[in-house]
Amino acid sequence: MPRTSRLSSSLLRAAAVTGVAALTLTACGSGSGSGSGSGSSSSGSGSGSGSGEAKVGLITKTDTNPFFVKMKEGAEKAAKENGAQLSTAAGKFDGDNAGQVTAIENMVAAGVKGILITPSDSKAIVPAIQKARDKGVLVIALDTPTDPESAVDALFATDNLKAGQLIGEYAKAAMKGKTAKIAALDLAPGVSVGVQRHNGFLKGFGATDKDVVCAQDTGGDQAKGQTAMENCLQKEPDINVVYTINEPAALGAYTALKAKGREKDVLIVSVDGGCTGTQAVKDGKIAATSQQYPLKMAAEGVKAVVTYAKGGKKASGYTDTGVTLITDKAQTGVTSKDTAYGLENCWG
Repeated sequence: MPRTSRLSSSLLRAAAVTGVAALTLTACGSGSGSGSGSGSSSSGSGSGSGSGEAKVGLITKTDTNPFFVKMKEGAEKAAKENGAQLSTAAGKFDGDNAGQVTAIENMVAAGVKGILITPSDSKAIVPAIQKARDKGVLVIALDTPTDPESAVDALFATDNLKAGQLIGEYAKAAMKGKTAKIAALDLAPGVSVGVQRHNGFLKGFGATDKDVVCAQDTGGDQAKGQTAMENCLQKEPDINVVYTINEPAALGAYTALKAKGREKDVLIVSVDGGCTGTQAVKDGKIAATSQQYPLKMAAEGVKAVVTYAKGGKKASGYTDTGVTLITDKAQTGVTSKDTAYGLENCWG
């Protein structure tokens, strides 16, 4: 069972030195009791007081995106199953690099053996990661690679280029030769996950950025996705294909299209395959989505840290945690599974 513990005095001193308020954290171990926490400031820290348990830190981009909520749940479950103690932190928003840097520093001060992180800024986070590794902490990136990828010990993630390519191939087939006017609702400039999915979609569709009539950043947020789609419709009313970075952005796009009476004649494709997103595919709001498996990423990450803590063996390289195209309107030549499979396996 999980155990919630307060920040240790040494960690509080470490947080005070930074001059930044610490995120609320959860420390989960194999003792009794339970608890959960989410960050509301730009920094994070956490430690547990158990003896003999491997201390694992999980730092996600946010604590609000359903993808990262499920990743945290997967890590908590794996920590209980493997007798580990888990501390978690999250940024205030997707892109909060400063918060993630502080979280790394505080977790290292707390004595974690390994840190699992979904980098908000793949380049800017590297110096903090290197300092942690220099102190013997195993660092594993989940979902999002660092730049360079070798900045971490290992990467457990979806092949995001493939995820984008699958929905690109699907969209191309579903258009059945019609001229496509593509809107791209992206993540944010320079974020590797967003770049890979975007480029993968274009590759699968057989298009280039010149074929995209409107591109807007959404931060993966539903409200921003709606605004982005509204902006694109003003710029190019005849858009008929919408690529979205994730399902919150896709649902925002759907809301904007429905307000204009266009929801039936515009093809929306996305990435995540979460339970809500897969239900949206079943309901006809999203045509297809590439399903990924954050629970698996988190579970494998926790196991890797426990293995390192017990015997010193480090995980290394890239582990592909899989991706599956989910749709109820299969297209010839494009491998997919239906929403019954997707709902059974959503989040992995």
